[in-house]
Amino acid sequence: MSLVRLKIKGISYSQTQNGAYALILNEVEGDRKLPIVIGAFEAQSIAIALEKEIKPPRPLTHDLFKNFADRFQIVVKQVIIHKLVDGVFYSSIICERDGVEEIIDARTSDAIALALRFSAPIFTYKNILDKAGIFLKFSSKEEEEKDDDSIVVDEILQEGETVEIESGAESHGYREMSLEELHKELDKAVANEDYEKAAKLRDEISKRK
Repeated sequence: MSLVRLKIKGISYSQTQNGAYALILNEVEGDRKLPIVIGAFEAQSIAIALEKEIKPPRPLTHDLFKNFADRFQIVVKQVIIHKLVDGVFYSSIICERDGVEEIIDARTSDAIALALRFSAPIFTYKNILDKAGIFLKFSSKEEEEKDDDSIVVDEILQEGETVEIESGAESHGYREMSLEELHKELDKAVANEDYEKAAKLRDEISKRK
């Protein structure tokens, strides 16, 4: 079975499923998206890893794992989303130490959080993407704002379903704030360990530069 490389498109909050987020993966050489429902903690961990300039005051669980692996010279080479059963994705982390390769079973959200910290590529099999991949439709306004990955899913993402998406209201509110106000809010969010909010603020600040 052939492997398809994926990249992270963004993290979206599901308005219909409390506390649930959708991690949107995009095939590198194509337009299909692979939505994976993850929890709030995992969403925060992935968001903070995406924002290289945000440093948490204390290491998150995945940061601790990275520090542990570095200390013992363990390298994560790649992550493979290898199975989909009853809507649940299963993943493997391919690690190497002293030239010996090991395969470790992991939740997909944890595997991706670690892949980001090790700058490791993420793959899935073509048959999984054929089965669960979707095309997200954008409105004309959103086509003009494609650089904004903070999108809100209006419906629970279902296998093979095409859904409409819209930009989050919170992100729109940040656009009304001055650069100084954004930096103050960013410092406050990091101090409170609200990394999801910090990531959104960082996105808005980056657009102003």
